[in-house]
Order: sequence, then C-alpha cells, then structure tokens
Amino acid sequence: MNLDLLELAQFVHDASAVLPDKNAAMKIFSLIDLTSLNEADTDNTIIALCKKAVNNADHVAAICIYPKFVKHAKEYFRHVPVKLATVANFPQGMDGIDKTILSIQQSITHGAEEIDVVFPYQDFLKGNNIQDFISACKKVCGKSILLKVILETGAIKDPHLIAKASEEVLIAGADFVKTSTGKISQGATLEAAACLLLTIRELTPTLKRPLGFKASGGVRTLAQAMQYIALAEAIMGKGWVTPASFRLGASQLVDEILGQP
Repeated sequence: MNLDLLELAQFVHDASAVLPDKNAAMKIFSLIDLTSLNEADTDNTIIALCKKAVNNADHVAAICIYPKFVKHAKEYFRHVPVKLATVANFPQGMDGIDKTILSIQQSITHGAEEIDVVFPYQDFLKGNNIQDFISACKKVCGKSILLKVILETGAIKDPHLIAKASEEVLIAGADFVKTSTGKISQGATLEAAACLLLTIRELTPTLKRPLGFKASGGVRTLAQAMQYIALAEAIMGKGWVTPASFRLGASQLVDEILGQP
C-alpha cells in the first residue's frame, strides 16, 4: 500500500469540518454495533442491551458482546434482524491461534454471526507474520460468518504501518478492518480511519469481494459519527456507507439518538 500522506491529510481535514446533522440520527443508529464488553456484564445487562437494539421499525446493525452471553442473546434475537457479534483474542491480541480458533468455533456454535477478532498487533510490530493467523480465523468463519479484524491502531500509531496492517489482514481474508478495541487510551481517529479506508479503496478491485470498515473506541457524539461517515463517503463514494460495509462502535450515541424527538 503506497500511502499518500498529503491525500490522507486532505481527507481528514475535510471530514473534521463536517457539522452534526440531527436528521441523520436514525441512519447512524442503523450503522451502530451496540456493544457491551465489560467484566461486570450479566445476563440482565445483555438483555437490557438487546432491548435498546430495536426501535420501532429501526434497529442497530449488530450487538457485540462477550462469547459467554452469545447463546442467551441468540434466543432474544431469534425473530429480530439484528446481527449477533462477539469478540475473540480480545482485548490484548495475545491468546494465540489455537485458543482463538477454539473461541471462534464455540461462538459460532452458540449462534454468533460476526466475529470481531483482535489481530496480534504486538507480533506485527515486531515484524512477525500475522497473515496465517487471520487466514485461520477466516477459514473457521467461512463465507457465512463476517470476520471483522481489530487492528488497535492507537498502538500501531504510524500511518504507514496502519495501512500495511490493514492491507495484510484484508489480503489474508478479513471482511472488515476495525480501528480499536476501546480498551487502550487511544481509540479511533480520523487519520487512522482514512488509512484503513484508503487501503480498502485500493484493494477492492484486486480482491473482488466486499470489504468493510468499522470505527470504534471514542466515537461518542453525533458530530464524530457524521465525520466518519463523511470520510468514508469521500474516499469510497456516495452510497457506500451501509451496514453491509460500514459500522460504528458508538454505543453511547444510542441513548442520545433514541431520546431525540
């Protein structure tokens, strides 16, 4: 990936100037992966989350929860068109391939439809090969289970390395690239998002399959959400931003959106 930093900076500058639009609130709602990944989560916590996921005719794209709650949540969503996502190798990306594969297999057995896996970013930063890890994860997921790979861009930091990481995981089989776990101090940024989106733009004609992007970690306001949408549309084109290709880990926004008149 030959990253043009001047082009990237211009995209980020333009997106950062976008103002919030309350009329877009329900569109944003449909793009959200409503998430609860807290150690204190209980069955009751997850059911409360599930209830927020649907509002009249509208619903979020997915809920994302720990694997131990997947089976319980699957029963709740049996007749609701909300995707059920869970995490693997989370949050530090250090579980190793065998433990990660087992976790993914169990989650799919229990009803998970999407897997958000943390790629071994610490190994990547040491120069180690990580493509075999992603390929193995995708092999377990097959064609029917969406594999979203969390890069933890706040730990990688360098734009060229972020672009390289996203290129490697997409070539290895990832369906989505995702910025962050939300578990370290630096979450999503427009710069990191632009790196991922520019990589998607470059690889889509070559890989000839749908590729997606997810911003997560620190997306808390309507204005921020609009900026990520504007950035994606500027790079990928109008109409690209749909739940099939674009997600937001912006759970704190749900209460604000649902509370609007």
